[in-house]
Amino acid sequence: MRQIFQTPQNLIFMKLSHIEHIGIAVKDLESSIKFYEDVLGLECYAIEEVKDQKVKTAFFMLGGTKIELLESTDPEGPIGKFIDKKGEGVHHLAFAVEGIENALAVLKDKGVQLVDQQPRRGAEGLDIAFLHPKSTGGVLTELCENKNKS
Repeated sequence: MRQIFQTPQNLIFMKLSHIEHIGIAVKDLESSIKFYEDVLGLECYAIEEVKDQKVKTAFFMLGGTKIELLESTDPEGPIGKFIDKKGEGVHHLAFAVEGIENALAVLKDKGVQLVDQQPRRGAEGLDIAFLHPKSTGGVLTELCENKNKS
């Protein structure tokens, strides 16, 4: 069994509270929404275009976790390239975090390769930043912070 000693180097440096959402890349948002609603019985509660990310999103809530469907609005955007290379499917896993700027600084200091050096605005008004899959066991990982949360 591995022992963990509490030293300044390995104290918890960021507070992850829950899985914020699972991002799924789709070719056709309308038909995918229909599947999630008609077959799985979930309700789409929001559709939003994030122009700077070249994506249109649809959100569903299941328990305390969101499912985010992502349709590219430009074949050269990140979702368009992902679908062209890998096809439709799970694109990323997102964690809710408190203090996203601090989390990014500590992760960078620990050698984690960051896609985003600073947070940027994402869907639903969240501050987001991605961690490169080369540093996260092959999983594109997103950190999200809702600074408007009361």
